[in-house]
Amino acid sequence: MSTGVERGPVDRPALARLIDVPFADFARDHWDQEPLVTHKSDGFEDLFTASAVDDLIADRGTRTPFMRMAVEGTVLPAARFASSGGFGAEVADQIDSAKVLEQFAGGATIVLQGLHRNWEPIATFTRQLVRDLGHPAQVNAYITPASSRGFDPHYDTHDVFVVQIAGAKRWTIHQPVHRHPLPDQPWTDHSAAVAEQARTSPRIEAVFEPGDVLYLPRGWIHSAVAQGGTSIHLTIGVRAATRRDLLVQLLAAAGEDPSLRRQLPVGVDFTDAATYADDLAATITAARSLLERSSGDDAIGAAMRRTFQDAVRPAPVRPLATVDLIAGLHPGVILGWREGLRAGVGEADGMVRIVLSGKTIALPGEASTAVHALREQPHPAGRLPGLDPDSSLVVSRRLLREGVLTPR
Repeated sequence: MSTGVERGPVDRPALARLIDVPFADFARDHWDQEPLVTHKSDGFEDLFTASAVDDLIADRGTRTPFMRMAVEGTVLPAARFASSGGFGAEVADQIDSAKVLEQFAGGATIVLQGLHRNWEPIATFTRQLVRDLGHPAQVNAYITPASSRGFDPHYDTHDVFVVQIAGAKRWTIHQPVHRHPLPDQPWTDHSAAVAEQARTSPRIEAVFEPGDVLYLPRGWIHSAVAQGGTSIHLTIGVRAATRRDLLVQLLAAAGEDPSLRRQLPVGVDFTDAATYADDLAATITAARSLLERSSGDDAIGAAMRRTFQDAVRPAPVRPLATVDLIAGLHPGVILGWREGLRAGVGEADGMVRIVLSGKTIALPGEASTAVHALREQPHPAGRLPGLDPDSSLVVSRRLLREGVLTPR
């Protein structure tokens, strides 16, 4: 079955808000290579504000781990800023706004995590950025009191875009001591080298004000100190897939080769390579053959797509409103592909199949034109390309129920 994957628009509107160089220059000179400082004349108040911070803490019932607090790099115990939700909300980890005030006034940094999941403007922006970059992204906010530093010099194992929202913050950036670190290679593995590097002359030292953006590839050492009043910035983390991820999927395919599932000889002595030399040679031969067969392998692409789908959530659906819409679906209702939904679509055995994470939706082959058309742009529920009005409504109801389509 041939499979296509939804692709983002070529103008990359979310990424364009974060950088002031052409995309080709960013891809060649900065992505996974060099930091980029961008001074934007327009701000990001449409995404996040100080009022949004107070709203999340005081009125939204936020719980850990969607919020944490830290002082000079040390994460505070949750009991210092969270407590029971009280009668009717029997949870022990709801954010306590009075405790947060006490800690924040005393110099602790507030970290609001997973804003791409619980703050709609950021969720919408993040879904677009994921389309622009082709890699999963998540967003945290850091709210730092005057002259405080939330975390000591360190590096991240993912790329970040730092977006200054309010106040000012001085950022100090040093060269990596371990380039292109993987998720299982945290900065604490190189803490002594990181500390030593942080004592050298920085590569970048600058005060960021509202609207300024820093792109920082993984591995670059950084720390920040609020200047003057309260500082708020967003950290957009990008978990980019690597060549090792491709290799992991290639090795997973080794389980399909019976010769590679054979046991080593009984009595093998791992202190004497000669006792398993023949098996090592056979393994190398089989692995070489596996690599040659896997060039452009659709199975590798399918595995990478599943990994991506598991890491990225599409726009939420509204269950009650959707059920009501299905029950009284009018032919003129405009329906479109669910925002951010990545899926494989292919035809085989007279059926068109939509491959999602965890399930496959099979429709009669005559719906193929409609499915492909819906991925490109919205259409009226009763007038899908290639289908008569009755069939259009049947397909529309099915895809609404499966969470593939949403009303526009």
